[in-house]
Amino acid sequence: MDNEPIIALDFSNSKDTEAFLNRFDSDTLNVKIGMELFYQQGPEIVYLVKNRGHSVFLDIKLHDIPTTVKKAMSGIARLGVDMINVHAAGGSRMIAAAVEGLESGTAHGRKRPLLLAVTQLTSTSEQIMQVEQGISFTMEESVRHYAKLAFDSGADGVVCSAHEADLIRSATDDRFLRVTPGIRLDHSSKDDQVRVATPSEAREMGSTHIVVGRPITQAADPAEIYSTIQREWKG
Repeated sequence: MDNEPIIALDFSNSKDTEAFLNRFDSDTLNVKIGMELFYQQGPEIVYLVKNRGHSVFLDIKLHDIPTTVKKAMSGIARLGVDMINVHAAGGSRMIAAAVEGLESGTAHGRKRPLLLAVTQLTSTSEQIMQVEQGISFTMEESVRHYAKLAFDSGADGVVCSAHEADLIRSATDDRFLRVTPGIRLDHSSKDDQVRVATPSEAREMGSTHIVVGRPITQAADPAEIYSTIQREWKG
C-alpha cells in the first residue's frame, strides 16, 4: 500500500460503497473497510473492492488470545487485504502470533498484509485513559510504550494520532509506519475524535499515512475533496 490518503468507507452496505467508488472513475484508491461495513457485508465486500483494483486496509482491530488471533489472521490473509490491525494492548505474544498467522495465510509469491497495532484510539483523551483504563502514564508515554512493544513484536507500524507520530519514529525507526486517523481539513468538525490534525499538520508531525472518512464520504463532491486532501498531504 502506497502512502496516498486512505479513504475510510463509512458505509453499511455494498450498494452505497459501490455508488461512492463509482464517483472516482478509474482512480486506484487506498481504502479502509471498518467494522460497520465488514461485519454487515462479510468477506464479499473485500472481494468487491479488491476486484475494482483498490488497496484495502481492513480495520477490525483484533484483540484476543494469541492462538485465536493467529488463526483469524491466517484467514484474513487469504482475503487479499493489504493492511490489517490489532490492539497493541493484546500484548507481545498476540502481536507476534498475528504476524505468524498472516505469513501462514499468504499465498506463495504474494506479499503478506502489513500489520498495524492500535496504540490509543484518537477518540481517547488522556483523562479517559487514566480514569477509565487505569493507566497512570501520560498519553505520550502510553503511546510510546505500545509502539515500542509493537515494533519489538514484529508489527509493521501503528495506528496513532499525528500528535504522537514523531515520538513513535524516535522510539522505533523511520520505516515503522505511523498511520493517522482523525484527519480534518480544519478543526471545526471533530465528530467523535479528540486528537485531530489537518493533512499538512500530519505530514509535518511525521505521519506516514493518513486516513480520512467523513470529510470525503459526506462531501457533495468526494473526488474534489479527496484531491484537495491529497494536495495538502503531499505538500
